[in-house]
Amino acid sequence: MNKQKQIEEEVLKIGIKAKEASLKISLLSSKKKNDVLLDAADNIKKNKKLIIEHNLKDIEENKKKLNSSLLDRLMLDSNRIDGICKGLVEISELDDPIGKILGEWKRPNGLKIQKVSIPLGVIGVIYESRPNVAADAAGLCLKSGNPLILRGGSESYHSSSKIVEIINQSLRKFQLPEGTLQNIPTKDRLAVGALIKMDKYVDVIIPRGGRSLIERVSDESRVHVFKHLDGICHTYIHKSADKEISKNVTLNAKMRRPGICGATETILCDEEVVKTHLPELIKSLSNSGCEVRGDKFVKEGNSIVIKAEKKDWKTEYLDKIVSIKTVKKGVEEAVDHINHYGSGHTDAIISNDEEVTEFFLNNVDSGIVMHNTSTQFADGGEFGMGAEIGISTSKVHARGPVGVAQLTSFKYKVRGKGQVRP
Repeated sequence: MNKQKQIEEEVLKIGIKAKEASLKISLLSSKKKNDVLLDAADNIKKNKKLIIEHNLKDIEENKKKLNSSLLDRLMLDSNRIDGICKGLVEISELDDPIGKILGEWKRPNGLKIQKVSIPLGVIGVIYESRPNVAADAAGLCLKSGNPLILRGGSESYHSSSKIVEIINQSLRKFQLPEGTLQNIPTKDRLAVGALIKMDKYVDVIIPRGGRSLIERVSDESRVHVFKHLDGICHTYIHKSADKEISKNVTLNAKMRRPGICGATETILCDEEVVKTHLPELIKSLSNSGCEVRGDKFVKEGNSIVIKAEKKDWKTEYLDKIVSIKTVKKGVEEAVDHINHYGSGHTDAIISNDEEVTEFFLNNVDSGIVMHNTSTQFADGGEFGMGAEIGISTSKVHARGPVGVAQLTSFKYKVRGKGQVRP
């Protein structure tokens, strides 16, 4: 048997197990789901040292291949593992999204109709260098009654595999079906191709990674995709903005963690505040190790700034680099720029003008729009969702942070008393 055939058969077995588990998982009580989540959080905390040991294997194998931002995404320390555990606990505290009556009405013929939330089905998550995705996805899928198939990247293989193994100990303890949570046990990219063609067994694919992965999945998948292509996020500093807020918020939006998808990549700035607001911000960015690229107005008289090229406006750096562009025609120009060059992820305005702010929030065509706060809050946990599987930049079914509520569908329950259609 050739290698491709062998991998396809292995992934097929995983898909069949997941489908078989689907109905049982969808009918779990809220209490049982919550008990499992709390036990998994406790189990991960108890095995913190073991997870860090496996994570160090991943770091050692990849430290020459990945830049500092990607290594930061990969790294797990005690605090980050505590964050994973906290996320699972917070998911357990959320309302159960399954079985909710989303609407109900009665027809003139006496039929009673209810629209009720149900799980989506089998979820496939394909991700690269962030091992915390394994735990976040497992928690969210369990809470929403969906079996999960994980295909982590080679970068996080050891960490992700160990996290899944530890969570599965809790699932077995509570006698959940074997197909509830599965990890495709290979680094081979052929597994991705096999998973995204299993439309008979998988209901939704959620890819998390670089552009090449997302484009491949979008182009080749026979399964519906929650797409997140890029995180080209903007912070727009309006002429009414408070100087100190502009500096602090924008610095955080870029430099808190430059390698995450919610990091600001382009700063837009009204011409009126280029000389007043930007100098201190640019100095703070530079002192933090950030390379600043700007147009001729930003660069003028500032030796720190490197000349920006047109390609900078459409680049997701995921690194300590930021581009700054001057806006001459106010909020309309800023909105036009964002809608043209942005990726529909997250965009923010720093402003004390209520009318301008509302125009920005209403007209920027992104899943998340913000006012006077950092784009790095674009995160399911920060939204009170416990965690997220990803940020969807598409408009079909899910948009923005994908939490438990976004991992549901619905069905109609129709009750009658013998009515027949004339």
